[in-house]
Amino acid sequence: MAQRSRKRGQRERRSSEERNAEIREQLQPLAEGERPGAVTIAAILAAVVGLLNVVLYVAGVRVHGATFSGTVGVGAVLLVAAIGMWQTRYWAVIGFQVILGISCVAAALSLLVASSITGAVRAVLVLAICGTLFWKLIRAMARIQMPQRRPAP
Repeated sequence: MAQRSRKRGQRERRSSEERNAEIREQLQPLAEGERPGAVTIAAILAAVVGLLNVVLYVAGVRVHGATFSGTVGVGAVLLVAAIGMWQTRYWAVIGFQVILGISCVAAALSLLVASSITGAVRAVLVLAICGTLFWKLIRAMARIQMPQRRPAP
């Protein structure tokens, strides 16, 4: 009798591969010209931040240790990622996710040593924005790389 109640109380356990297969079946391939919303937001964010880096540097705003070549290099990488994501390219989305991941780690580390409320709020804001966008881009990447389904025979 104890075994019976245990079976009723427990949900059936499925392997991670079974869960992954179920999720893959729910995904729909992108239609021609379709761009997921998360990818659009990421492209706009990358373009704005890339342009802002260069414009602020040219305007005289300096971050400690920033060089012209480094600032232009980061701006160029972000602009290339923005263009690639606007065209719904997988390599651009995964590259931008690397940038988001590095930003999350840097923000988390800076939160550990924040010496003011303003610094802590900035770090939490960066974590919230980058972490959320990182998470939303995962499903979008799956749909981008997904082959077109063929009807079952």
